[in-house]
Amino acid sequence: MRSFLFVPGDSPKKMAKALDSGADALIIDLEDSVAIGQKDEARVTTRDFVREARGAAGRPRLFVRVNALDSGLTDADLDVVMAAAPDGVVLPKSSGGADISHLAAKIAVREAEFDLPDGATVIMPVATETGASIFGLGSYAGASRRLIALSWGAEDLSADIGAQANRDAAGQFTGPFRLARALLLFGASAAGVAAIDTVFTGLRDLEGLDRECADALRDGFSGKLAIHPAQIPVIHERFTPSAAAIAEARAIVDAFAANDALGVINIDGQMIDRPHLLRARRTLARAGQA
Repeated sequence: MRSFLFVPGDSPKKMAKALDSGADALIIDLEDSVAIGQKDEARVTTRDFVREARGAAGRPRLFVRVNALDSGLTDADLDVVMAAAPDGVVLPKSSGGADISHLAAKIAVREAEFDLPDGATVIMPVATETGASIFGLGSYAGASRRLIALSWGAEDLSADIGAQANRDAAGQFTGPFRLARALLLFGASAAGVAAIDTVFTGLRDLEGLDRECADALRDGFSGKLAIHPAQIPVIHERFTPSAAAIAEARAIVDAFAANDALGVINIDGQMIDRPHLLRARRTLARAGQA
């Protein structure tokens, strides 16, 4: 999945619009975008939307961002929204693999209660939103078979560590946030799951978004979070492999398949080894041709 579009969980109008945005996945938000006094209503609104949207042809995958485990609200979120069988749950302010195991157990109980297939609901945490969470980025490996990706966030992290800003005058992330981003990549790699880049908050700056997507793709991210439907085409343009890239990746995969005993092969005068094969497989996976 290349794009994950956040949608407030208390806005049926925005949910309906997001369904036609072209995003690969929607993240219906019950956390930051919903005031504390509106949580109960938002849970019901989210449940009803997910239940109806599941039957839409060609729909995006439907995720729900619940409230953090230490908020005291997670169980109430799951009690309502799991009845609609969302495709996944996004966990904010995750501190490490233990939080994923904890959430997975909660989800398993609701799957049983609502007669849903065991293991059908996947999990993606936002894994860098507190200072403490940085030290847990190496602990996600083996936490749960439900884990499909790690994403990172800079806004909550800046508030948690007391930073006055998370970007410099040129719009680039400052040192602490570049570190969090890099460690997230390594944590996702160690866990064997996709790394999803954080949101770009400049809604009208699509050129800036495109540059950030290009940097993310170069560094190893598989997709990006979005906060407005207008960002989706830019994200897809960058994270969808070109025809030339697909052809090159297919040639590498096919060459190794025909010579599976070799560690290095020659393609058009270029030495191609196993790291090239891994990158080629990832390219085909992003193109839906794994």
